[in-house]
Amino acid sequence: MKQVPARLLALLMVLGFALAACGGTPAPATNPTTAPAASEATSAVAPTTAAAPTTAAAEAPTAASISPTAAAEAPTAAAQPSPTPIVIVDPNAVKADPNKVQIRWFVGLGTGTDPEQLPTEQKIVEDFNASHPNIQLILEVITYNAARDTLSTEIASGNPPDIVGPVGVGGSEAFHGQWLDLSQQIQKTNYDLTQYDQSAVDFYKVGGEGQIGLPFAIYPGVLYYQKAMFEEVGLQEPPHHYGDKYKMPDGTEVEWNFDTFTQVAKLLTVDKNGKDATEADFDPTQIVQYGYAPGSPADVRDTGAWFGADSLVEQDGKTARVPPQWAEAWKWYYDGIWKSHFIPNNAVSQSPEFGSGNEFGSGKIAMSLSFLWYTCCLDNAGDKWDIAAVPSYKGKTTALLNADTFRVYKSTKHPDEAFEVLSYLLGEGSPQLLQTYGAMPARKVDQDTFFEGLNKKFPQKPDWQVARDSLQYVDIPSFEAFVPNYNKAIDRASTFRNQMATAPDLDMDKEIAKFKSDLQAIFDEKP
Repeated sequence: MKQVPARLLALLMVLGFALAACGGTPAPATNPTTAPAASEATSAVAPTTAAAPTTAAAEAPTAASISPTAAAEAPTAAAQPSPTPIVIVDPNAVKADPNKVQIRWFVGLGTGTDPEQLPTEQKIVEDFNASHPNIQLILEVITYNAARDTLSTEIASGNPPDIVGPVGVGGSEAFHGQWLDLSQQIQKTNYDLTQYDQSAVDFYKVGGEGQIGLPFAIYPGVLYYQKAMFEEVGLQEPPHHYGDKYKMPDGTEVEWNFDTFTQVAKLLTVDKNGKDATEADFDPTQIVQYGYAPGSPADVRDTGAWFGADSLVEQDGKTARVPPQWAEAWKWYYDGIWKSHFIPNNAVSQSPEFGSGNEFGSGKIAMSLSFLWYTCCLDNAGDKWDIAAVPSYKGKTTALLNADTFRVYKSTKHPDEAFEVLSYLLGEGSPQLLQTYGAMPARKVDQDTFFEGLNKKFPQKPDWQVARDSLQYVDIPSFEAFVPNYNKAIDRASTFRNQMATAPDLDMDKEIAKFKSDLQAIFDEKP
């Protein structure tokens, strides 16, 4: 299992039980609950204290990026050893109907394992089975910390599930090459792709693999910012419309890019004497407000990808590479901590004063690039924050995307029936599931209701249109996409990012070269 930097642990623990609060739904309970009675289509649910991680996605909460999964695939408090039974819902407890095709739905690689989420999943199974006389959908739920190993064992033993999810990109890539290209089923059923943003569809179109997923739960990347901090120093707020200029204090209009962003972040970084980071007598040892802190820096991939989508592996699938724009992003991030001082270092980030790893949530950070699932963790950020456009780099904007969906196993014996189930989960069953998972719907027709729910939680009514617009700038390929020896490679990417935030005297060119060399050694290792 991927190790998460200590920098993120506190935030991940919050994510594990707060994601369901996104969109105005109640947060899952963290104490044991009594399971509902098993139905013919579902098995008994054992009491559990496990809270689902959310990028992921996230993996999110696939936060292993930190998204629910999205914000899901990273270990949370629930991922720690516990007496919780590994099997939460046992598919073997269901009596198979010999007159129907059995389709097994595996939950556990992302969100979906929390006790308060299970009744909704069971209800989806019951409703599907009642309305589809030729298919029997069977639910299987495994605790997050055991799900990856359990799925690996099932695949190796020739007993894989048909559908897996919700799962983010990172969790899916742990099983790279195992997912069905849905192109044939999409064409055969005339499945309507226009209900989604085209970029969200393209996000799952992977070279050499095909259309290996369809959009379900999405967490667009946005810029969170504190309106009052801009007003206090007389700065114009960041633009909400992609392509709009930014007006500097002298009245000049400039591109909203990372150069402009950096200047603004310095002006918003203030020491205890009220001096900002552009002034000669600014004291970097006494900072009380920072201009920027990343909202979800799981590793150097997302740190780099805001400067442009790319990959740590060449197209040959085996040669390590460092994208030049990612190298620039890493240097920018490092200099922002140790030279320009508008980004907090690890020690500051972990301090209670700055949120114990949830810096923007402390109310003492002016701006933060993160994902929509981050609304789960802003209870202490005040009621003056809003969201704005992600800055561009060299004329190109990249708004990262955390996303969760359901995958169909490549070797399923019943691809058409599995796709019928998938269509139900993405369609008729999606409003209930998305409410339970606390996720933004990928289907455009359902998004207004989702944001109405968020407005009940955040009375300032942030400009949610920014999140919709960000979908036109998603990172393709995803920053979480495949690299060889995936888990170990991402561990190295995590330690490198942590090193940047803790070591003030690095030769970044040398460290980047070492990172590339280490990656190649990891890629070359035999499984």
